[in-house]
This record gives sequence, structure tokens and C-alpha cells, in this order.
Amino acid sequence: MPRYFFNTRLGDEVVDDPDGEVLRNPDHAWETARAMIMQLLRSEGTQRDLLAAVLEVTDEQGEVVLEFPFSEALLDSADSSTRH
Repeated sequence: MPRYFFNTRLGDEVVDDPDGEVLRNPDHAWETARAMIMQLLRSEGTQRDLLAAVLEVTDEQGEVVLEFPFSEALLDSADSSTRH
């Protein structure tokens, strides 16, 4: 199974995920990204600058698989148009 890395971008700053997670596919990476963002927003609150952050999910080659804006995680997950 592929490994995905969840890097947080806020403006020009990037916090790299050095370990990543082994997941089934990009859809599972999307679900994991959303859960990670929701957990962070619960613990840190919905600060304006945090809502401007983006979780960039990359594969083992460093290619961006998806970009998940923190603000989008607050939308209903049933809306499949937000997936990628």
C-alpha cells in the first residue's frame, strides 16, 4: 500500500510530515486529512490564520495528491465535490 505525507502549509511556511501514513488509496488519504484537520481545529480552535492553512497530501515521490484547505473541512463531508 502507498505511503502518504500530510504537510501543513500556512502562507509561505510548511510543516513537513516526515513519517507519513500507509493508506489504501487517495480517498482514504482524503478521509484521513479531513479527520486530522477536524482534530486540530477542535484542539486549537477556529483561529482565522489556522483556517487559512492547507493540508498538502503528497505521495512517496513528493507529488501532491490533494490539497485540503482547513476551512473546507468544516463543510459537510457528504458533499463529494470537495474531495479533490
